[in-house]
Amino acid sequence: MTDTSPQNAFVGILWMVFTGFCFVGVTALVKILGTRLPAPQTAFLRYAFGLVLVLPALKAVLAAKITRKQLGILSVRGAVHTGGVILWFFAMARIPIADVTAMNYVSPVYVTIAAALFLGEKLAFRRIIAVSLGLVGALIILRPGFRELNPGHIAMIFVPMSFGASYILAKRASSELSPTVIVTMLTVVVSIGLAPIAYPVWITPTAYEMAILAGVAVLATLAHYAMSLAFQAAPVSVTQPVTFLQLVWAVLLGSLVFGEAIDPFVVLGGAIIVASVSFIAWRESILKRRRLTSATNGED
Repeated sequence: MTDTSPQNAFVGILWMVFTGFCFVGVTALVKILGTRLPAPQTAFLRYAFGLVLVLPALKAVLAAKITRKQLGILSVRGAVHTGGVILWFFAMARIPIADVTAMNYVSPVYVTIAAALFLGEKLAFRRIIAVSLGLVGALIILRPGFRELNPGHIAMIFVPMSFGASYILAKRASSELSPTVIVTMLTVVVSIGLAPIAYPVWITPTAYEMAILAGVAVLATLAHYAMSLAFQAAPVSVTQPVTFLQLVWAVLLGSLVFGEAIDPFVVLGGAIIVASVSFIAWRESILKRRRLTSATNGED
């Protein structure tokens, strides 16, 4: 069980703050990259650089002796994640950074729904309200019928769904495989999945574009590593609210660096989604603590 002491909670918050900086850095670099390179190609190059970073972990993958069933789960996860990555790169180059960041928050809401539908987890009334509020937050951001939605906004509707499905499959695999194996296999499978999609639309990248994509891979890897350290140090119920700072930084970055207008509806919708997700995470921690307490009492 994660240590909930104030010191560890503070460490977890600091790691999550660093995670947010890294993710905002990723979005900024992809924004700078622009739309010259097709989305499948930029996604492939990002994961190809990521392959270099996970090479030391391939030994652990070979030693894990992955079964056919486990390989099937990891392959399906990779396929779903591949679609999400392509859509994310497509959206990131076409809509404001704040919109992408805020819409990304919806992923845990979809995870909660999928866990109830496919993993048999109970969805209590309070969690249903929280999920509903999260979806309302997404509608406030998009405001269909009140503003023009470009293809980037449409793509972002499906990105959290893809990443949410990827998370559910990772959760299933985590009961039998280590995080190192799961993360490494994701990088390998997504790279393989993106290659045939990127090849037909390939445009020779410049050294400058390659450098940007290498930076994206490094920052994304650092972000995922820092996030895992945050989760080790403190419960998700403590670290989740901190993710709202990521939206604040995204709004400031978009406004000050890229000249994007500050949309109060995006900030409001993002705040509602973060509040919803934070409540879900808090309820998860309460239920987990009760299960552990019941198990301990049963042993006595």
